[in-house]
Amino acid sequence: MNTLRIVIDTNVLVAGLRSRHGASFELLNRLGGPDFLPVVSPPLCLEYEDVLSRPGLVPGFSPQDAADFVDYFMSVSEERRVYFLWRPWLRDPKDDLVLEVAVAAGARHIVTHNTRDFAGADRLGISIVTPNLFLTQLRKT
Repeated sequence: MNTLRIVIDTNVLVAGLRSRHGASFELLNRLGGPDFLPVVSPPLCLEYEDVLSRPGLVPGFSPQDAADFVDYFMSVSEERRVYFLWRPWLRDPKDDLVLEVAVAAGARHIVTHNTRDFAGADRLGISIVTPNLFLTQLRKT
């Protein structure tokens, strides 16, 4: 059986860490389980840590908490190196960073709250889904 590879956008991590309600939190609770395998690259992990370390973004979260969370996230993820850059494909270079990992890993989905930011990614065979839609699809399988 092929493992379902996904790339999780930073905004989903923030949402899941800010609230214990909703699909983003449920997705984070499923990390390390059998349903999917997150894929990351070193630059994407640095982006995660940079954003999660911003004061006040995740209430009560210190820079050390951010580093610890990213370490855990990496431990339950597959690391991919990106050797071919697809830039500029999207409007935001930080979104290109997410897209490039998905392409390099052969990921089926990018899970994000900002689906419009990834317009055109479907031409590369990648489905752009919200956490809620992704979990709904998982429940159907």
